[in-house]
Amino acid sequence: MTTTRAGFVALIGEPNAGKSTLTNRMVGAKVSIVTHKVQTTRARIRGVAIEGDAQIVFVDTPGLFKPRRRLDRAMVAAAWGGAADADITVLLIEAHRGVTEGVEAIIEGLAGIGKGRKVVLAINKIDRVEAPVLLALTKDMNDRFAFAETFLISAEKGYGVDDLKRWLAGQVPEGPWLYPEDQIADLPLRMIAAEMTREKLTLRLHQELPYQLTVETEAWEERKDGSARIDQVVYVARDGHKGILLGYKGETIKAVGKAAREELEEFLGRRVHLFLQVKVRENWLDEAERYSEMGLDFRDGNA
Repeated sequence: MTTTRAGFVALIGEPNAGKSTLTNRMVGAKVSIVTHKVQTTRARIRGVAIEGDAQIVFVDTPGLFKPRRRLDRAMVAAAWGGAADADITVLLIEAHRGVTEGVEAIIEGLAGIGKGRKVVLAINKIDRVEAPVLLALTKDMNDRFAFAETFLISAEKGYGVDDLKRWLAGQVPEGPWLYPEDQIADLPLRMIAAEMTREKLTLRLHQELPYQLTVETEAWEERKDGSARIDQVVYVARDGHKGILLGYKGETIKAVGKAAREELEEFLGRRVHLFLQVKVRENWLDEAERYSEMGLDFRDGNA
């Protein structure tokens, strides 16, 4: 009889290290939000990958950084919580950036949760540096922490990712699968839909207000013709932000809505009618309900 395996793998690292890209590459579907903006993964989005007889559940944590406000603190607590709960932790660092202050701080944190747990190192974006740099970085990192294994990868191009996936599949505990085979993420579809819209807003607005907004799916109606009507609200912290978001004659929000709808249709494999509203809520960053919508714990944000 075949022995099945299943377990949780936490990906941790600094913002923009490539955690979401790696999750998507492993899972083979777009589950986690990928954007060039830092700190875009807020909730512990899980992607489920199958490798042989093993099911690997990826906990894609928010990037670890120095928290300054409540939302930041809740995100960092979620990241460490994800790592502490996982069977295996993968620390992802960028080859061309090497051992940054942030990486040093994460290694210190790992010492706290690392006892008796498997922690592996994945050096990402290896196509950006020469071999001697990679060798030196591998040695430096392994001198600092006893990693179970080191993998040299490019999450974007796919180099080395299959090796990492195979190794993880062999290391997760023996046991029954945790999710049905056709399920790729344990986030409710409403949250995935909200994240897709938020990604489009982040890409469109760049530096203007990406962390001052959040998106919630208010209503989801399944129509008789097989399509879905999705109503979402974009919350911003100030009146001025509303204007930026709407754009001249509503062009910005229209373009965002179109891009989000197209991606949702591709993801769901059917027609979607997407309706976006923009509302000003000055204190949304301090409302417990908004945090629950993002899969974060409001209490984790306490100073």
